[in-house]
Amino acid sequence: MTKEELFEIIIDNPDESAYKNAKKRFDSLAKPLDGFGDFETMICKIASGQHTDKPDISKKGLVIMIADNGVTSEGVSQTSSDVTLSVARLMGAGKSTVGVMTEDYPVDIIPIDIGINSDEIIPGVAGMKIKHGTGNISKEPAMTEEECLAAISAGMSVADMCSKRGIKLVATGEMGIGNTTTSTALFCALSGCGVEEATGRGAGLSDEGLKKKTGVIKRSLSLHKLNNIPVNALEKPYVFNALKSVGGLDIAGLAGLYTRCAQLGITIVIDGFISAVAALAASALNPNVKGYLLASHSGREKGSQMVLDMLGLIPVIHADMALGEGTGAVMLFPLLDMVMSVYNNGISFSDTDIVQYERFDI
Repeated sequence: MTKEELFEIIIDNPDESAYKNAKKRFDSLAKPLDGFGDFETMICKIASGQHTDKPDISKKGLVIMIADNGVTSEGVSQTSSDVTLSVARLMGAGKSTVGVMTEDYPVDIIPIDIGINSDEIIPGVAGMKIKHGTGNISKEPAMTEEECLAAISAGMSVADMCSKRGIKLVATGEMGIGNTTTSTALFCALSGCGVEEATGRGAGLSDEGLKKKTGVIKRSLSLHKLNNIPVNALEKPYVFNALKSVGGLDIAGLAGLYTRCAQLGITIVIDGFISAVAALAASALNPNVKGYLLASHSGREKGSQMVLDMLGLIPVIHADMALGEGTGAVMLFPLLDMVMSVYNNGISFSDTDIVQYERFDI
């Protein structure tokens, strides 16, 4: 795929009539209007993406992009990059946190090695390695144009894999030491947000470590001329340049996943800050991606709520989480299942002696 082909990707608008019909279905049920609040909006959004008022979320998947980041050499994380490989092994064996969480829940977990700094073939992890981690963004671009496009293409092929498996709802996750640094740098580049305002402690930095991390991000943005956003900040060439310069292989892969899922009518559930920044990049490259996104939770990273606001999304889980791996995203799945059960099987007003509520425009 070339840059020009990426910029020309066409994504259909969600079906507004399917959304309205799904809402009418909720209104016909023997319950208060909008009784499930934001969950009703989510189900209606899924319906619009699938172009039907009978949406299907019975088959679900979690895609976890795993990659190392060269910027860890700057001391921006409490742990070494070796942890990325260690956690990837656990993911492949179903023993990482999200694997244990979903052991008795029907979801396909799909870990992807898109850039681990190792030649090890990890059982249970799909090998789609672009390179052995990114460059150190404070000294060089994270990726070349070709590597960034390859990572995006890899994410798109994973979306095709999900579609072939019949997966209708995809959660996103990631793993890679240092990726709160790359995602914060990219968020600042795309939003104009101040570095101090957006930079969090990641997996647990001291005050000194946070100061170092903030300085590294500032230097990176300055090096790649991304610290003063021009008027055309969200034009596609600028967005792509920011992604390849300060992003991560995991972020680029997720951006490709979001893009292709949207093309296929698959709704995507965002996890925390990092996957939200990937969604921001994807929607900046193609605004129609937004119509296929759901937010699960607002994570602990300082920029989490800010990026969701930019995407126009409302998280429904508020638990101060900062775990990664897609853990927050998969927590949304059983909640959606319960609301879908009512949507599909709930008693309608017409089957009771209860007078249906009337909706008034305010």
